[in-house]
Amino acid sequence: MKTVIIDYDAGNVKSLEFALERLGVSTEITDESTKIAAADKVIFPGQGEAASAMNKLRSKGLDVLIPQLKQPVLGICLGMQLLCELTEEGDTTALGILPLKVRRFPNTVKVPQMGWNQVNHRQKGIFKGIKQDCYMYLVHSYFVPLDNATVAQSDYACRYSVAVEKDNFYGVQFHPEKSSKDGQKLLENFLNF
Repeated sequence: MKTVIIDYDAGNVKSLEFALERLGVSTEITDESTKIAAADKVIFPGQGEAASAMNKLRSKGLDVLIPQLKQPVLGICLGMQLLCELTEEGDTTALGILPLKVRRFPNTVKVPQMGWNQVNHRQKGIFKGIKQDCYMYLVHSYFVPLDNATVAQSDYACRYSVAVEKDNFYGVQFHPEKSSKDGQKLLENFLNF
């Protein structure tokens, strides 16, 4: 099984690579379209700011490639948000896989949300074998609203999507590589699809 982590200079991919190594999976970190398209599993991580991240994806042609992928794709943090159509962060057009607009948390709460938060999820798919109301590690100022694609939600100023699923695309707002054994289990579930 060939697993690829998309490298577009938007975040620390090494901790994700180490988490996958702990599961016995070797990965390749790349921005090469042919390698990404040929992979069995694709992980699309991200940290940072949406507009600059999209500019980097566009410069490498990945904004066209990613929505066309047919294998399982996992977007993490900013990677999940960029699966959406638009984001308020920099008023940015994203990949359009999900017809949703990413919103900023209101000023009534501390932004970014940073730390562990409870996750209420469907106990199947990427959450198979993970206890209900588990805790995952998050760092974000923007959120994906609830939608039919929502498979898990959390609460911070409002209920929001902390995980989404559409066809072969999966997204998690939290960092599974930093979320202890439940995060490891989620990565393992994704790799077993």
